[in-house]
Amino acid sequence: MKTKIDWKTPEPRKGLLGEWDTFIGPGATRAETLLITVFGLLSALALYWYARNGDLGWCDRCLIFALLLAFELGGGVIANASSATKRWYHRPGQTLKDHLGFIAFHAVHLFVVLYLFRWQDWLWGGVFFGLLIGSTLILDAVPLYLQRPVATSLYVIALLVNFYLLPPTPGMEWFIPVLFLKLVIGHLVQEEPYRPA
Repeated sequence: MKTKIDWKTPEPRKGLLGEWDTFIGPGATRAETLLITVFGLLSALALYWYARNGDLGWCDRCLIFALLLAFELGGGVIANASSATKRWYHRPGQTLKDHLGFIAFHAVHLFVVLYLFRWQDWLWGGVFFGLLIGSTLILDAVPLYLQRPVATSLYVIALLVNFYLLPPTPGMEWFIPVLFLKLVIGHLVQEEPYRPA
């Protein structure tokens, strides 16, 4: 299939579909929407299976929040890699303030894990929140041609901290790698929005 680069963002649709459009970007193809939805569901199902068979000792509330996080982050990592979402969040008029707001909103995910699974380990929460905000500021400052390699470097730093300095959360070992993949590699790196010709 031939593709083209298209920076022109369609207007969001009206109503509930418009809410979806402003979430993943107007003009998403059926294939993009299907990938986002299916991967979110598969992520939640995989975690459910793991939690039920892994003897994690989670309460029902913990399991529900973990499944919601898996669905949102699993689908979100695919969305943020899609051209429709890239085009929407890097459209003209988007500023550092917009990107900081997007990243700060996702800090809620950190604090859900902090409260339910890390027993208020504020050092863990503060370090990873700082890495997210620092990554946002750094990627805004570097030239566009360096964004991808710098983002990849920042992602590797987050992985090293997650696995060697601040031990991963049992049952949620995937959380920091997927969160940083979604936000640092996916959301913050501006790339060409390829669309079907």
